[in-house]
Amino acid sequence: MFYFPAEYFLQAYSLPLIPEVRFQKDYFSEYPEQIRVSGDVSLRTAVSYTRKPGYYAVHYNQPSTVAIGAILRLNDGTIAVFSGEPNQSEQGILSPVYTLESNASLAVPTGLVFIRFAESVDVESQREVINRAGYEVAQSLAYAPHTAWLRAKSGKIVDAIAGISQLEAIANVESVEPQMLMERGFR
Repeated sequence: MFYFPAEYFLQAYSLPLIPEVRFQKDYFSEYPEQIRVSGDVSLRTAVSYTRKPGYYAVHYNQPSTVAIGAILRLNDGTIAVFSGEPNQSEQGILSPVYTLESNASLAVPTGLVFIRFAESVDVESQREVINRAGYEVAQSLAYAPHTAWLRAKSGKIVDAIAGISQLEAIANVESVEPQMLMERGFR
C-alpha cells in the first residue's frame, strides 16, 4: 500500500477556479421564445421562428437612416439588425430577432399580422370581432377582400405577436401570420 500526503491529493483533484458568471439582461423577456405560424389553421401545418439571443433590431421612423454597425438592413433601411446588446440611447423601437427553424435566416417582426378568412367572408364584416381581439385593420386588399393586414391597437410589436391565438380563434379564419422580414435570398 502506498501513502500519499493529503496536500498532493488536493492538488491533483482540485477543480480550477470558476470565473464569476454574469447573466445578460433579457431585454425582450416579454416576447415569446418561439413563434409558431400556422400556414393554414385547419391543417395545423406550422413554421417556427426562435428568438436569437445576442441580436436585436431597431425600427426607425424614416427610411435610409444611417445605422452604423448594422449587420443587416431591411425594408429600405427602416429596420437595422445589430449583434450584441442594445444600448439605452438607441433612437427607434427595439425588437428581438428570430431565426427561421428551417434555414437559420434572421427574421424581424414588424408588428403587422396577415389574416385570411374563408373566401365567402369579407374582412369588413369581421371588423368588430377583429377590434375585440385587440387589432385594427391596417390595410385592406381590394383584390382579396377576405384578407387584410392588421396591427395591434396598442401599436406595439409584442402585442401583435401575443394576440395571434385570439385571431386564430375567430370563426372562418383560415390563416394568421405575423409579418417577419428577412434578408432577400437568391436561388
